Parts: sequence; structure tokens; C-alpha cells
Amino acid sequence: MYKNIVLAYDGSKFSNKALQEAIKLAKTSGGSLLLLSVVDITDEFEAQAPGLTDKMTEKLKKQAEKALEKALAEKIKAKAEVHVGDAYEMIVDISKKKKADIIVMGSHGRTGLTRLLMGSVTSKVIGHAPCSVLVVKT
Repeated sequence: MYKNIVLAYDGSKFSNKALQEAIKLAKTSGGSLLLLSVVDITDEFEAQAPGLTDKMTEKLKKQAEKALEKALAEKIKAKAEVHVGDAYEMIVDISKKKKADIIVMGSHGRTGLTRLLMGSVTSKVIGHAPCSVLVVKT
């Protein structure tokens, strides 16, 4: 059913809940899991805070490695990748390249004006994904 599962993972409590669901899906379907983390920092922001991208990448790598250990402990095929770029574009593009059957993501639960002003990575992924998207709420 779901042979290629992509989990959008940022280390938050929301993505940890999504990790649990992605592991369940992989176990029940015999699929493999890609834990995908994206450092989403604009060039302008990097210019104001040099080195921040590298620091954020290292932090996400450590968080992704811990999540990967949890997945591997459940005896599923899994790997982790960390990329730098626009979060929703990277999630969609990599899901296409990996021929994902489903994308699993946590919902940060923003509503109203906050969501309108900040946008929603989840909403953008849903709108552009090449496959089904499972949004896990906490």
C-alpha cells in the first residue's frame, strides 16, 4: 500500500507525533521511511546571521538521527536526509524524486491571522504534493 513514505521532520513535538504515525504506516505496509528535514533560511536572513544555516543543519541532523534510531528500533527500513531550501518546495520535490506514496507531516495548529500572515508549509505541501498527505494533529 505505502511502499515509500516521506516524513517531513523538524524535531518539534508535532513532527514527533507524525513520526509515530509514519512508523505505524511503514510497519503495517512493509514500506520504507524517509525522514526529511529541511533548513528553511532565506539568503537575506543568512546575510544577517552568517553561519546560521550550518548551525541549523547540524541541529536538524542530530534530531533526525535520534528519530531515525526510533524508526530502526521498530525494524523498519528507514533513512534520514537534511536539505537546505524552501521547506514546502523541498518536501514536494524530494517526494516526487523518491516516488513517495504518502507524505506524513505534523500540524503546528496555527489558525486565523497567524496562519494567514505566516503561511502554512502543510497547506502548500497539500496543494502541490504528488501523492496523498497525512497531517497528524497533536
